[in-house]
Amino acid sequence: MIHYTPLSEFDIIEDDPSSYENNKIISLKGRTMKVQKMDDGNFQITQLLSTDPQDYLDTDFIPGTILSLQDFQE
Repeated sequence: MIHYTPLSEFDIIEDDPSSYENNKIISLKGRTMKVQKMDDGNFQITQLLSTDPQDYLDTDFIPGTILSLQDFQE
């Protein structure tokens, strides 16, 4: 069976539900992304969720980028 989806295999098959407690889906500046909450209260982008190729060229939203709470107040 083939399952077509924009989600990664890790989003579909959960190994440990407690490992997803810090993951959130947010929208920032018109872009939807999956972030992981860090111990210091900031968020790290883990995945950009978009069908627009131009969104992936924006260096502000590459995976690994740290977002602070100030980014959400803009």
